[in-house]
Amino acid sequence: MTVAEAIADTTKRLRQAGCSSPRVDSERLVENAVRTPRTALYAEPERRLTTREHEVLTGGVERRCRREPLAYILGEWRFRQLTLQVTPAVLIPRPETELLVERCLEHLLERDQPTVIDIGTGSGAIALSIASEFPGAQITAVDKSNAALAIAKTNAHALELEHRVCFVEGDLFADVSGPFDLVVSNPPYVLAEDYAALQPEILNHEPREALVGAGFHERIADQALHRLRLGGWLLMECGEREAQRIGLELEQLPGYESVDVVNDLSGRPRFVEASRDDRKLQL
Repeated sequence: MTVAEAIADTTKRLRQAGCSSPRVDSERLVENAVRTPRTALYAEPERRLTTREHEVLTGGVERRCRREPLAYILGEWRFRQLTLQVTPAVLIPRPETELLVERCLEHLLERDQPTVIDIGTGSGAIALSIASEFPGAQITAVDKSNAALAIAKTNAHALELEHRVCFVEGDLFADVSGPFDLVVSNPPYVLAEDYAALQPEILNHEPREALVGAGFHERIADQALHRLRLGGWLLMECGEREAQRIGLELEQLPGYESVDVVNDLSGRPRFVEASRDDRKLQL
């Protein structure tokens, strides 16, 4: 089988299996099998796959046809400027969360050596991106899953950022007191009644405990008040159906000002951010 035939055949099989991006996934699977950059696949379309390459491709295609996420098959995923190891122990980093990192970096611009805490770090995508793109920041990354922290630590070591990020096992803030210039979190926010309707890639493969939950935003906001410096920022990713409600609750919570609901790149309300301020506490 040639490279061109492999791409065409894999695309057909993935389309029949109901995969949402069969052509792109096909190219990534062939790239992974032949260890050639995707951009170079079309330079040698008639090159024949070796027996070993064909075996690797076949295994990957079978897994993808069972709707296993491409990221888990490849064992890695791109997030902003980083390539991160991912396994079923962690959520696959989403493009929406890249914008959350962008918002964090904007709020850190005028701070020389800010302290940041990432609640529910998972693969470490948010924490490691901030550490990579804002060299002066010191990051604390918390997760209650030991398996997730192991992946995050592996990524930090691979990216040579382990000296910039402190990993802590525990729920929400655990025993970390701060103070912090910025608190960021992408907590579980899928409603239980919506879970069964998710795509098979999510429903059958990604960790449920990192997806489904309610009340996390309120708990984080309440606990962050005791750990944020005056003028520090809280940023959280939310479900589009919950973002406005969470924003309104933050506006009513003494200790926060400049509350804003920010849309994602699709124009859907996705992020809530607020600044710590004690003026409402003194009223």
